[in-house]
Amino acid sequence: MSRERIVAPQGSGEEKDFNWGLRPKSLAEYTGQRETVDRLKIAIDASKLREEPLDHLLLHGPPGLGKTTLAYIIAEELGRDIALTSGPSLERPGDVMGFLVNAKEGDIIFIDEIHRLPRIVEEFLYSAMEDYIVNFTLDKGMYSKPLPIRLEKFTIVGATTRPAMLTRPLRDRFGLQQHFDFYTEADLVSIVRRSAHILGTPVDAEGAREIAWRSRGTPRVANRLLRRVRDFAQVRADGEITPDIARAGMKLEGIDELGLDRLDHAMMNVIKDVYDGGPVGIEALAATLNEESDTLVDVVEPYLLKIGFLARTPAGRRITRKAYEHLGALPPASALSPQLTLIEEAEEADERLRELKRKRQIDVK
Repeated sequence: MSRERIVAPQGSGEEKDFNWGLRPKSLAEYTGQRETVDRLKIAIDASKLREEPLDHLLLHGPPGLGKTTLAYIIAEELGRDIALTSGPSLERPGDVMGFLVNAKEGDIIFIDEIHRLPRIVEEFLYSAMEDYIVNFTLDKGMYSKPLPIRLEKFTIVGATTRPAMLTRPLRDRFGLQQHFDFYTEADLVSIVRRSAHILGTPVDAEGAREIAWRSRGTPRVANRLLRRVRDFAQVRADGEITPDIARAGMKLEGIDELGLDRLDHAMMNVIKDVYDGGPVGIEALAATLNEESDTLVDVVEPYLLKIGFLARTPAGRRITRKAYEHLGALPPASALSPQLTLIEEAEEADERLRELKRKRQIDVK
C-alpha cells in the first residue's frame, strides 16, 4: 500500500525543487558531516593545486543526508560542470556513453543509486574510470569490432544507500570513499534555523529544537517538518514557530516525540501483538502490514534499529524492551532474554555470579 510519509528520508521531485533553494552552495555553508567535509576539502584543494581531476568518489549512507547536495558543492568548489544521472536509468552502455564523451576534463558525473547499475554498464565503466578509455563496439556478429575512444579525465561521484551491493571491482575504482552518518541534534537545529531564515519564517531556538528532535537525524526530514509546521503556524497562530506550535503541528501530522509516525508504530505493534514480540521474517511482516518488504528494509527499519527499538536476528525481526516501554506495554517474559544487549547480558551474568557467591557464603556459615 502506497503511503506518503512525512518522515520518509526519500524526496519527491516537487520537494527536491523546493529544497533546492535551501541547499548550501559551498563547503563553508555545509552543516554536519564534519570529518567527511574536512577530508573532501583537503582532496579538493590538493586537486586544484596539482591541477588534476579529483579522484572518483563514492558517498554512501542512509538517504536524505546530503550526498547529492555535496556532489553539487564539489563541482562548485572545483569550478566544473556536473551531469546528473542514476543507476536505474543507465540500462545499456550506450546510455552512459553520452555522459562520458561530453565530459570535459575535471567535470563531475554524478550517479545516484549506483548500486543499481546493470552489470553490463558497470563493466563498461571499468576502463573508463581507470584508463579513461572505452571500447565502443561497432556492428554486430562477425562484423563487430571495438572502437577505442579516449576520454577526458573526468570524476565519477557515486551515491548509494547500499554499499555492500557494489561489486569489489567497481568499489575499488573509487579512490575516495566517504560514509554519511545521521546528523546530531545540534546540527539539525542549525539546519532548521537556517532554512527558516531563508523561508522568512520566525522560529525560536526551542521551536527549532522541537523540530530537530523529530527529524530522525535527517536534514531532508527536518526541512519537510519545517514546511508543515510553518503552514500550521501561519494558519493556526501568528506565523512564528514556538515550541508549543511545533509540538501541536507535528502531533497533527501523527509524529510523536521521537519522530516516529503511524507506519513505525504499526510495524512495532504488529510484531508485538501478532508475532508476540518476534522474531518474524520480513516477508511475513510486509504481508501483514500490506507494505513492500523493500519499504520496511530501506525506509522503516534503519531508524528503529538506530534508536534501539528493533533487533535483527538470524530468526527475524524483534522489538526490544525499549520499544515496549515506548508503546506503553510490558514485554512477555519469554521475550526478555533474547532482547538483552551484550552489555546487559554481561551485567546480568555478573549479578548471577555475585548472587551465587552470596549463597555459598551463607551455606558455609
